[in-house]
Amino acid sequence: MKKQLLLFVLMLLPMVASAEAVKINGIWYNLVSKVKQAEVTINPNNYTGSVEIPASVSYEGAEYSVTCISEGAFQNCRDLTSVTIPNSVTSIGVNAFSGCWILTSITIGNSVTSIGERAFYDCCSLTSVHITDIVAWCKISFKDSLSNPLSYAHHIYLNEMEIKDLVIPNSVTSIGDGAFRECRGLTSVTIPNSVTSIRDGAFANCSGLTSITIPNSVTSIGNYVFHGCSGVTSVTIPNSVMNIGDGAFSDCSSLTSITIPNSVMNIGKYAFEGCSGLSSIAIPISVTSIEYGAFRDCRGLTSVTIPISVTSIGNQAFCDCSGLTSITIPNSVTSLGEMAFYQCSGLTSITIGSGVKDIGSNAFANCPELVDVHCYAENVPSTYSSAFEGSYIDKATLHVPTGSVNAYRVAAPWKNFKEIIALTDSDPKPDATGIIIVENTKDNKAIIYNLKGVHQNKPHKGINIINGRKYLVK
Repeated sequence: MKKQLLLFVLMLLPMVASAEAVKINGIWYNLVSKVKQAEVTINPNNYTGSVEIPASVSYEGAEYSVTCISEGAFQNCRDLTSVTIPNSVTSIGVNAFSGCWILTSITIGNSVTSIGERAFYDCCSLTSVHITDIVAWCKISFKDSLSNPLSYAHHIYLNEMEIKDLVIPNSVTSIGDGAFRECRGLTSVTIPNSVTSIRDGAFANCSGLTSITIPNSVTSIGNYVFHGCSGVTSVTIPNSVMNIGDGAFSDCSSLTSITIPNSVMNIGKYAFEGCSGLSSIAIPISVTSIEYGAFRDCRGLTSVTIPISVTSIGNQAFCDCSGLTSITIPNSVTSLGEMAFYQCSGLTSITIGSGVKDIGSNAFANCPELVDVHCYAENVPSTYSSAFEGSYIDKATLHVPTGSVNAYRVAAPWKNFKEIIALTDSDPKPDATGIIIVENTKDNKAIIYNLKGVHQNKPHKGINIINGRKYLVK
């Protein structure tokens, strides 16, 4: 038994020797002798003033490369004012600088690839982040919003010059999660054709941005990428983009125009929520569903074009769009989610296509100006009793197919309309007749669809424009 215990102790000795905490020139390190690497670690007496971490240190005749700032190394160092991290360091640990209340400046070398959670939590005096390489910065893996010092500093400097007009270098292929989040000093961003993806939150809350150029190489715009960019007035999404992530442009309150190309197949939840300056939106025919809250609180929105490809409109999709006066839901739509058009206080007219089968609770609630509803569904849709709550439908007229008038008159909540009458040829239609043309600006050719969204190529006599949409005349 004693022999086994001795053997166990001997096995531990190299491990202890390989990670010895020592003080060298005022900075404490864990020395990993096996690989000759040093990790900056906690100072029992706390670090103060300005600290410049060297790229390497010597100890007992051996040279150690400084490669890491360990977990909590500078945590709660309340008198620390600035830190310079050398190019040798590749990672910064969890809570590394959290609670450094008077830290004003941080310089991060170009080899850092990972910064841990809450690394800069409560660094409320930070005013500047200094870097030497934009390419390296774009590659850093920030574990959360507080692992990026820009969350407090808001200003980034390249070789001591503040970056205002950001030009991403051609070698960058992806802009990492939260890379420039909260960088309020930025006024413009130019992204090269080498970039194929802009990751989650990359430019979130860059409130100084007024201009964004997205190249044709980008195929995906991540979640909350431009969230809170309140200074941006217009965005053109290239026809290479297939996916617009959740909240991608949410709270871009100055955004007045945006072009969504036919390449986009998915518009995420809350994608344009709070874009109060947006006056019109044309959803491309490539989109099949409008997700949860996609255009919620777009109060300046007066015109929406929903294409014949859309089959469902999600919960709160157009909730609080008080500027809308009319809405046309095409025949392709089969379901309307809860609160889909809730509190659209300016809405006076609704046209519902023949395909609608389900209408969620409060879908058209609190629309007090509602005068006319034209519903082309021959079978009364399954409808929550609260669908029109607070919309004074007892003072509005419902228009339905001739053979369905009696069915609507006995079904709740439809029976509560002041008047239920048969549709006529003069009533607004959920879809125009003919064949829709969708222009493909990438190769200047036209993609032709029939009203069910099926690709076609048929002879035609000319083109009509109906409600801003192009149709072939048979």
